[in-house]
This record gives sequence, C-alpha cells and structure tokens, in this order.
Amino acid sequence: MTIYRLDHNTLIELPQTSFSNLGLKERSDIQRILREHVQIISTDTMVLAEEYGDWEDSRRRIDLLGLTKEAQLVVIELKRTEDGGHMELQALRYAAMVSTMTFRQAVEAHQSYLAKNGQPAESAEERIREFLEDAADEPTLDDQVKIVLASADFSKEITSSVLWLNEQGLDITCVRLRPHAAGDSIFLDIQQVIPLPEASEFQVAIREKNRERDVAQTSNKDYTKYCVTTPAGQFTPLNKRGVILKVVQAAIELGLTPEQLMATVSKRGHRLFISLTGQHTAQEIAAANGKDEDRFFSKDEEVFFVGGNSYLLMNQWSKVPTERALAEIMSILPEGHGISYQALG
Repeated sequence: MTIYRLDHNTLIELPQTSFSNLGLKERSDIQRILREHVQIISTDTMVLAEEYGDWEDSRRRIDLLGLTKEAQLVVIELKRTEDGGHMELQALRYAAMVSTMTFRQAVEAHQSYLAKNGQPAESAEERIREFLEDAADEPTLDDQVKIVLASADFSKEITSSVLWLNEQGLDITCVRLRPHAAGDSIFLDIQQVIPLPEASEFQVAIREKNRERDVAQTSNKDYTKYCVTTPAGQFTPLNKRGVILKVVQAAIELGLTPEQLMATVSKRGHRLFISLTGQHTAQEIAAANGKDEDRFFSKDEEVFFVGGNSYLLMNQWSKVPTERALAEIMSILPEGHGISYQALG
C-alpha cells in the first residue's frame, strides 16, 4: 500500500524502503521496539520472555514469547526480509516446544526476562496474575498456542501455508511491517494480512463461541465442589480434578480399561491417559511420553497399572466440560456400579 502525505491540497508519496536500507536490525532494533509495543501486532498480550529457548539440545530461540488474557501462549517471530524466509515452519516448531509449558514454567521464564531487563524478578508471578486477572487458584495455560508472524512481507508459500494451517484449526496471524522514509522520519505501515481484519472478526467470533461452549472462561472460573460416592466410600468436597479422579479410579476397579474411557470421553478423550509398558513411576511414564508430569495425577496411589501397562490420568480439567465427561463415563459403567456424584451448592 502506498502512503501519501497531504500537503497544501497536494498528495506527496512517502517512498517505501526496507529495514536493511535503513540500517535497522531484526533483534537490536525491530524486536526491541515491538517488545515494548507488542499490542500493535498482538492485542491483549504481554511479553513473557525474549529470546526464549529453555529446552534441551537446541540453540533455537523464540524472538518473543507472549501470553494473552485468555492464558494462551503466543509465539512471535520477526523478520526484516521481504519474503519472511521459512518463519512459519520455525514458529510451528517453537509452538510445539512450548505447548506443554506450565504456569510455574511461565513464571520462571518471566523472572529471567525481568532480571535481564533490570526489573525485580520476584514480581513475575504477580505481574502475570494481574494481567490474567486471576489471583485465586493456579492458572492453567491453554493447550493451543497462538502464532504471530511479523515481517516486511510474506512469500506466496508462507501465505498459502498459513491459510491452510488456519483451516486445520491453528491460530496464526501474519502482520506486515512496511517502512517508509520521509526526510529524517521513518514511518511504519502495519497491516494484518492474514486473517484479513474483516475475516478475523468472524473467526474470532467462531473461536469464542466454541470456547464458551467447551471451555470454562478464565474470567468466570467454576469453583463447584462435588461429593462422590463409590464402592470404596464417600469423598467430599472435591474439585473438578478430584471428582474425575475418583470416578475414573472406581470405573477401573470395576473392570473398565483406560482405552475404553479414552474412547468414551468425547472432549480430549485421546489425551485422557498416557501410558508405558510395564510397572513404572509417574516420572518415568511422563518422561517416556515427553510430557510434563505436572499435567497428570502423579502420586504413587494415582498411577494405574492395568493389563501390564502403567497409566497416568490427565489433571487439566479447568478448560474441559467436566460434567459431560462424567456423564459419558457413567454411561458405560456396568449395572449396579454403585457410583454417583453430586454438585454441592
């Protein structure tokens, strides 16, 4: 897009230039500026870390790692080139690497970021909670990672890839940064090109509709407590995690297998358990599956040993319709199972 300056009823074109011609570098200039003004390319986002690469056997680092008010991580990749290089593939790798990040790890990443920038690292958790407007239970980060690609322009290969990936359910935004020069002044033409702004509102509306249907919003947490009765006794009060654990324990004691339960639970049922052949500790099971142990019930008495395999049950239930999952499990229990649950208050 051409930018003009209106000067005494005359339009004067502001010449488009490049970051390299202006002597601006990706990290020391563009990244530094966008770090302080991240809202320009990713609304309702705070910067958790810069040059983040806290994983083994990798020298690759995320330019900026952000967090939205919906507790969704944001991988932000920046390029000053005219085609964007292969930034979408790079960003996908990074998104996969941080997808298992826990709230504690996010706090640690932000502590390092604050310390490097001369700010009190001990305020990291408070800053994140204040941003999320969540001061109660420990927040759970969303499983889906948002990706923002910002470049002087994008090749057809990148735009085609991003459009297809978004159709598959990913959340990728492309923001074009075009510099213009006028005398000693530099102007930036910043435009979101994928999804187009008018289409973006529609996609956000669809995403929010699905989120409202399937996810308990962070700003409207459900603190319902339950009473569960099983052949082993009565347990109360239990939160969402607790009621799922007790019902699943009772179901397995009645002879159901983890595979039957995974096939029954419709929302994220395929993630219900991770397993390892043989009898193992929770740490061994999580490590073998490349998962964070904190995302599963992992006390000794919470490890399931069924059919020669060891299983860990997912404990991430703040964003899953718990009562629907409970009803689905109850529907396949044998007659006279003696299991029931009741919401308290």
